[in-house]
Amino acid sequence: MSRTLVVTNDFPPRQGGIQTFVAALLERRPPDSLVVLASRSPGWEAHDAGLPYRVVRHPTGMLLPTPATARAAAGLVAEHGCDTAFFGAAAPLGLLAPGLRAAGVRHLVGATHGHETGWVALPGARQLLQRIAGGLDVLTYISDYTRSRLEPALGGRTRLAQLSPGVDVDRFGPAADGTAVRRRYGLGEGPVVVCVSRLVRRKGQDVLVAGWPRVLRRHPGARLLLVGGGPDETRLRRAVTARGLQASVVFTGAVPTAQLPEHYAAGDVFAMPCRTRRGGLDVEGLGMVYLEAAACGLPVVAGTSGGAPEAVREGETGTVVGDPRSPGAVAAAVTALLDDPSRALAMGAAGRAWVERRWSWTTIAADFTRLLEP
Repeated sequence: MSRTLVVTNDFPPRQGGIQTFVAALLERRPPDSLVVLASRSPGWEAHDAGLPYRVVRHPTGMLLPTPATARAAAGLVAEHGCDTAFFGAAAPLGLLAPGLRAAGVRHLVGATHGHETGWVALPGARQLLQRIAGGLDVLTYISDYTRSRLEPALGGRTRLAQLSPGVDVDRFGPAADGTAVRRRYGLGEGPVVVCVSRLVRRKGQDVLVAGWPRVLRRHPGARLLLVGGGPDETRLRRAVTARGLQASVVFTGAVPTAQLPEHYAAGDVFAMPCRTRRGGLDVEGLGMVYLEAAACGLPVVAGTSGGAPEAVREGETGTVVGDPRSPGAVAAAVTALLDDPSRALAMGAAGRAWVERRWSWTTIAADFTRLLEP
């Protein structure tokens, strides 16, 4: 059996999008085909004991392409006869690729996740990515947008292939029940607009808040549920207070991943009007929250940042706001969906069907299997 060495600093129980992505891919591979080299994080012993494949934890909290890591990786290649290798995040661990090839690995794949589109605008980081790409057989990208940024900078040094994150369509689905969440936060019986995301400026919660009075003029019983924590929370709370919106805007703080489906389900419309910032360095790679919301049967309102429009079928599963910096434009998109519940429900159903067809982990895992083949 072909065996793959997975080298990753991003691995549970440490939380984050890349960690979830890597773990979900491996969950759908034959356990005997995997060996993982990862860093340590609190709770790793108990976590690894429940996995069906072998995980070797390097004695560090941050896995870097050091000589010690290179020796550990090459040792696992020799011990387990690994003929393929996968880097959960190509930079910087992809620098280990030439050494693994010398150790006997025939096929090397590295993943990118979106932030690399900002790196290629910086000379030093761009040269690092070029060097990494030159040692790989395949470098993956998550959206057409991220490919458009990476491809010119890499200059044909490796093959590019799409490997997007997926959605657990069993967890995120119309059967998720938001009743308890509505009760917990006193959301009442009126329409709820939900935004699930870190509270950072790029995600657009500030524009939602600024436009919320316009929504309330047409739907005075509506509530805005902001799910997540982050550095922008204090500023957002001040904006809510300054506009007198405390009764209709609710902050949940950080929510455990396992509870996210019920928080999506508490909403009638999902909105995250993300925008690009810092001259293109702060950009949305894809926007998995749109797909999770769609899987739960919600119509979505998205912004134009990066790959976000690729997570929406315009006019079918939701709306992409042309100017996500405009409170009026965002409010109009939200209000249009609240004004027409039948259309909103139809968009939610179309979104669910699209996610099942295109974005389920079953589909993504099949893509991953093909990429691991030399």
